Amino acid sequence: MQDSLFGDPEPIRPAPAKPGRAGAGAKVLPAVVDSALRQLAAGLPKSLRLGTSSWHFPGWNGLVWNGDYPEATLSKHGLPAYAQHPLLRTVSVDRGFYRPMTVAQHAAYAAQVPDDFRFVVKAPSLVTDAMIRNEDGRGLMVNHSFLDPERAFLEFVEPALLGLGPKIGALVFQLSPLPTAWLTRMPQLLGQLDRMLAALPPLSPVAPDGVYAIEFRDPEFLQASVADDFIRVLKRHRATVCLGLHAKLPPIAGQLPLLRALWPGPLVCRWNLNAVHGAFGYADAKQQYAPFDRIIDPDPDTRNTLARVIAGTTKGGQNAFITLNNKAEGSAPRSILALAEAVRALWGDAPA
Repeated sequence: MQDSLFGDPEPIRPAPAKPGRAGAGAKVLPAVVDSALRQLAAGLPKSLRLGTSSWHFPGWNGLVWNGDYPEATLSKHGLPAYAQHPLLRTVSVDRGFYRPMTVAQHAAYAAQVPDDFRFVVKAPSLVTDAMIRNEDGRGLMVNHSFLDPERAFLEFVEPALLGLGPKIGALVFQLSPLPTAWLTRMPQLLGQLDRMLAALPPLSPVAPDGVYAIEFRDPEFLQASVADDFIRVLKRHRATVCLGLHAKLPPIAGQLPLLRALWPGPLVCRWNLNAVHGAFGYADAKQQYAPFDRIIDPDPDTRNTLARVIAGTTKGGQNAFITLNNKAEGSAPRSILALAEAVRALWGDAPA
């Protein structure tokens, strides 16, 4: 690592992959895929990886699964079937945000997917939330582990490197909405972020495609004076921004100046929530969109802008990791299909 905080550690090497238990007991069958879908997937750039946020949704029967499976079965056994879908070459693993994952848990996931599959993994809230919260999300007290370098390494980066190894795509530090006390001290916050990133090991020796990405939920990061310092911190540590498409922030076009300032570099984007639901509309979106088998609130402006950014990024020889939530338009697999078609149309001739 680049900092002496943890002494002189041994080089991090991925743990030997152990066969997952997905085949024990229930087996989830993948959906039948027609030739047109396979042809579409084959025409996308290899550096583009599209995926969803988790994979445990029974309503995806016929889209991702070939069968009516309970949510618990899909959560435990659905990943291998998910990874057989030709458009799904990444997935956002969000469970670690609530409780840090172990090396064994990461390794079990890695063992269930092909070699060219890449994971987008969220860091635990114990290092990305400035507050300790109750079950309803209400802040209870200051979190003294916020952006703590040692906790970030021990609870997140090291287990991911050892468990996922080269299958890491992006390790995402999603900063929860900040309390006013931090929003009035942005230079101090960026200084703490700088120290954390400086203490983390480079990902490339173990995960050549891997990148650290910082996602935020406060528009203050887009203010010119803050954005300039934020960009300098990210560049210093070869990290990037994760575009968070969410009603708490401006639409994607308003976030692109950050990405342009970081060019050349990879694209990491998580399309989380349709703006029609407002900043706190997850529960409403979930209720309206379930069982997530069709697009209900299409958002062509976001989709087409994202497609153009993907095409520009991949034509420039950079990786793109894009994950979509069901709450973006109603059905993440159908949104991915529409996005893939838009990207393919922009590429013209088949990518090399």
